[in-house]
Amino acid sequence: MQRVVGRFGDKFEFLDLPEPDAPLLGDLRWGAFEHPLTPAFWVAQAWLTGKPSEGGFQLGRTLEEEVVYCVLGGYGIPAEVGVAAAQRVCRALPQLSTSLDQRSLLRDLLSRPLEIAGRNVKYRFASQRAAYLARALAMLTAVDEPELSDVALRNALLELPGIGPKTASWIVRNRRTSNDVAILDVHIVRACKIMRVFPQTADPARRYFELEERFLAFCRATGSAASSMDAVMWSTMRALGQKFMQQLVDGVMCVGNSSDRQYSEGANDRVERLA
Repeated sequence: MQRVVGRFGDKFEFLDLPEPDAPLLGDLRWGAFEHPLTPAFWVAQAWLTGKPSEGGFQLGRTLEEEVVYCVLGGYGIPAEVGVAAAQRVCRALPQLSTSLDQRSLLRDLLSRPLEIAGRNVKYRFASQRAAYLARALAMLTAVDEPELSDVALRNALLELPGIGPKTASWIVRNRRTSNDVAILDVHIVRACKIMRVFPQTADPARRYFELEERFLAFCRATGSAASSMDAVMWSTMRALGQKFMQQLVDGVMCVGNSSDRQYSEGANDRVERLA
C-alpha cells in the first residue's frame, strides 16, 4: 500500500493507494505516487487539489457567457488572451442583443488590441470567431439547459457553429462541474499518452468520444472525479516545459524498483515521440 498525506485546513488526511506494481486497467500499473506523471501521481494530485465546489469552474455567470468564454478560448488562443477577449464581449452582451449586425460588432470587439500584463495583444482569428460566435449565440436560445442531462447538453451544444466536442465538453464541465464529459485538449492527451491510458496514435480530432471514455474509465477505476482530474492535468502539464517534463520522467530511473525503471524507460520513449 502507498499512503499519501494531505493537509486540508487544520487537519491531516490520508489517501491509501495500491502498490506501484498493482494492475489498474489492463496491463497499466499504478506506479509510485511520488514519481511524476504516473497514474498514482495524478490520482494523488487530484485528491490533494480537493473536490471543486458546485460551479467552481464557471467562467461566465450564464450559459450564454460560458459559451463566449469557451468559444473565444479555444484552439490556438492562450488562456489569458481568451479570458480578456471574453470579458470584453460579455460586457457588451446587452448591446449585442439589440444589434442588427452582431457579427460586425463582435468582429470590432475582437479586432481591437487587448491589454494583458501591461502590453497590447492582438486576438487571432477575430473575423472567424466573430462569425461563429454570432451564429452560436443566436441559436443558443433553442437550447433548454435545465431539461438536459450533462451529455445531452453537450450534444445540443455540438449543433452550434464553431463548437466541437472539446469546446462543448468544456462548457458543460464549467457549468455543472460535470464528471460525465472530458475536455481532451493537448495537455490532457499528452499526459494520458505518457502514462499509457491513451495509445500513441490517439487523435481526439478523429476519435474524441472513444478517448473520452478511456479517460472517464481511468477516473472511475481510480475513484477520481473526472472534473478534478482534467483540471489538475491541464494546469500541471501546461506549466511543464518539454525539457523539464523529460527531466521528470528521466528522474524515475534514479529511484525505485525494476518496475519503476521499466515504466520510466517506456515513458521516456513516449516523451521523445511527443516532442
